[in-house]
Amino acid sequence: MASSCSPVHHFRVRVLLLLALCLVPASAWPSWPWRGGSGGRHDYRDALSKCILFFEGQRSGRLPASQRAAWRGDSGESDGRAAGADLEGGYYDAGDNVKFGFPMAFTTTMLTWSVLEFGDDMPREERRHAEDAVRWGTDYLLKTVAHPGVIFMQVGDPWKDHDCWERPEDMETVRTVYNVTAGRPGSEVAGETAAALAAASMVFRDGGDREYADLLLANAKKAFEFADTYRGAYSDDPGLRAGGCPFYCDFDGYQDELLWGAAWLRRASGDKAFQEYIQINGKTLGAEDNSNEFGWDNKHAGLNVLVSKEFIDGEALTMQSYKESADTFVCTLIPESSSPHIEYTPGGMIYKPGGSNMQHVTSISFLLLTYAKYLSKTSHTVNCGDISVGPDTLRLQAKKQVDYLLGDNPMKMSYMVGYGDRYPQRIHHRGSSLPSIKSHPERMACKDGTPYYDSSSSNPNPLVGAVVGGPGEDDVYEDDRADFRKSEPTTYINAPLVGVLAYFVGNPAPGHIKH
Repeated sequence: MASSCSPVHHFRVRVLLLLALCLVPASAWPSWPWRGGSGGRHDYRDALSKCILFFEGQRSGRLPASQRAAWRGDSGESDGRAAGADLEGGYYDAGDNVKFGFPMAFTTTMLTWSVLEFGDDMPREERRHAEDAVRWGTDYLLKTVAHPGVIFMQVGDPWKDHDCWERPEDMETVRTVYNVTAGRPGSEVAGETAAALAAASMVFRDGGDREYADLLLANAKKAFEFADTYRGAYSDDPGLRAGGCPFYCDFDGYQDELLWGAAWLRRASGDKAFQEYIQINGKTLGAEDNSNEFGWDNKHAGLNVLVSKEFIDGEALTMQSYKESADTFVCTLIPESSSPHIEYTPGGMIYKPGGSNMQHVTSISFLLLTYAKYLSKTSHTVNCGDISVGPDTLRLQAKKQVDYLLGDNPMKMSYMVGYGDRYPQRIHHRGSSLPSIKSHPERMACKDGTPYYDSSSSNPNPLVGAVVGGPGEDDVYEDDRADFRKSEPTTYINAPLVGVLAYFVGNPAPGHIKH
């Protein structure tokens, strides 16, 4: 419908808007959304469907008949055999063909938390697909803890793998198996595995599969006992460090994973012993270390949000300090607060140096929505100095981030493959960038893929739903396959986004930005 306003009227509006912008303090600019792309009118259901589908493209092992990412084939079927174990299955973490257990366990935890908090907002079919994605992760994690006295943490030599550009179906690189033991501890891997299995037990118990839920919970307790009894970081061991670093070094220590695992076991089992563990060990394990980061390595912000639920619900008043730490975290995200702020790009995206920035966007957005959910059931708010912040503000902040990801950004493009009219075409991903084994069944050796890596052509197999690392601090994205910090997707970018998108499927109106 054409506007009835005159050109003079439009001119006056523009002038007034410019004057208003000049009067707004620069520190508040990040809270102004970029209104490019779709203008915030997104199809969250379509994005959710694609976000979940992505995980099928990352599957390792023999694929089921229900596999929808049809360009993929079976791979890694003999994983673990050299170590006398069955380690088939699980997920490739990103665009390579290594199975890193630490980020895979975190991915599974976040997929599960997404279903637990926002599963009711998912269409029935998408919830089923999300639970299938969780099970693909937990089936593998159960294998990693199946042998007494050992937890398998990785399959694949990353250095040899990264020297090749080949499809997972053609892998000819050494599938070295790495494990942690009493003498070579890895409390972060064991603790995160415990968290993933405990959280998932709730999903399957709610779904009626009590036998599987019991199996998950029992193994979660076993993994946690291992993590707590044999304390240490895997990256302190030279042999394990050679495989895990610098890709997934434990930069922040294993202590947060012990608290994180205990918190999930408390929620899954209701056992007060785990609450007591957190109370007794919290201080020595760094519970008071405030952090505005949440991801595969640093669990502090997520731990504070998770544990604060019991205090907010009035079930554990001794957990007040976790609520206070969660509040501190939230205040760093509110540009109008007096707290030190997380950095934002000029276009309004949360930004942290280091690459794969969208992992921060999706994981922090998830925490904002989850904390808003906890707060909304009570009269609790967040005190950020001179302002009081309620659930609606947190939801609005999360909405700005997800809308930026989906297209409301200076590049006017979606950073999810297959969503919208414009999205990354040359993602840093071996299977996506090489001819599918279905169309090119002949084996492609280690270096046969190099011409495809160097090519400026679009990837022949769109990895639908993959979210790339995203633009830099200047909001610029070049769509360059070689720039893995920006163009590589990861499972732990998508996992929390499942919950974020599910919330906005069920609640498209809350958080709508009014002008």
